[in-house]
Amino acid sequence: MTEFIEIVGGKSLQGTIKASGAKNAALPMLMAALLSEEEVFFQNIPNLLDVDLTVNLLEQFGAEVKYAQGNIAVKVPALRAVEASYSLVKALRASFWVLGPLLARGRAARVALPGGDAIGTRPVDIHLNALTKMGADITLKHGVVFASAVNGLRPAEIDFSFPSVGATHQIMMAAALTKGTTVLKGAACEPEVIALADLLNKMGAKIEGAGTPNVAIVGQETLGGAQVSMIGDRIEAGTYLLASVITGGDLKVEGIDPNHLGDFLEILSNLGATVETSPNSIRVIQKNNIRPINVTTEVFPGFATDLQAPLMAALTLAEGESTIEENIFEGRFAHVQELARMGANINVSDRTATITGVRNLSGAPIEASDIRGGAALILAGLAAEGVTSIGEIDHIRRGYEKFDSKLRNLGAQITCRPEEIEDIAAVGC
Repeated sequence: MTEFIEIVGGKSLQGTIKASGAKNAALPMLMAALLSEEEVFFQNIPNLLDVDLTVNLLEQFGAEVKYAQGNIAVKVPALRAVEASYSLVKALRASFWVLGPLLARGRAARVALPGGDAIGTRPVDIHLNALTKMGADITLKHGVVFASAVNGLRPAEIDFSFPSVGATHQIMMAAALTKGTTVLKGAACEPEVIALADLLNKMGAKIEGAGTPNVAIVGQETLGGAQVSMIGDRIEAGTYLLASVITGGDLKVEGIDPNHLGDFLEILSNLGATVETSPNSIRVIQKNNIRPINVTTEVFPGFATDLQAPLMAALTLAEGESTIEENIFEGRFAHVQELARMGANINVSDRTATITGVRNLSGAPIEASDIRGGAALILAGLAAEGVTSIGEIDHIRRGYEKFDSKLRNLGAQITCRPEEIEDIAAVGC
């Protein structure tokens, strides 16, 4: 049954919530369980569509999975398959990351190329070049990567042309089960990379330098089981903090390390918010009007591309002109036209969006096109006059656990209900 989110705007958000486990850490860490015959136990796993898709993927390869109340136990006694079909990879782009673990353990893999999506192309040549340096024989045919390493992968020194988070995840996993020392230069530094390295170390690998551009992985012939708890989701936390900004609220997010937000906390201060932190929480109070700013998305610790759309929603109500330059994904502005339907004044030229603040947003029927764009529309609806109806909410559920109920607990007037034929007719095709 198709559902949509309905918001009556104008409520100032107040209160405290707990950040869910980080989706962008959970996905590669679950895939790392493919590297061992022993059980890997995960705590604080978010209840998300993307997590369900990852579990389904692991089961295709022979994983025995037990899933209950935020905990997942994964055991892969033997690889039952080494192929990830296009249908799996299309549903979850991160599925492509299983290529490295399958090669390291099974010495062969067939994984469909992910292709493009709503936020632009994300080339995989960085992944393939690195695995080739590790001794993999790779060919592309009919949109599928055929990879083999008959004699096993070998350690290598790999210099990434771009600090790709996905490639760093993938090669760290492959190298952890490749005996010898693999060195990564130009690696991604995101907190999720550190979280994956911590898990691999618990499984028996020896990784140093995670969270810096230079990472050394001393791989092992076999890896064991482990138990780990997910870090807090920094993107979810940042989205809620921006909800406080756009509604003139007072909101505290617990279960999150402020250091994981990088430069974002300074951006919040520049918006005119009061920011208070503790080792495990962030509080944002927005008493003043939102100030305009100019920002550029960058790799960590710079401003995260995943927070670009939610920040843009807040800037639609700033007092003046702001700019956001998107340097990570070239097509990540699909939310602009939906915000415009609500009265936002946004002009896009190439990779730069210029946002001229307006006095008010107006509720309207709109649709989410991706996870973070959908979150931006919810934030806009929270501040808009009247009723906002948001369709295609499965995108949002891929990345935000219990988004609507968490917002209700903070005072938002938000509901989720089935979409009726009359609603569809009113919106149009």
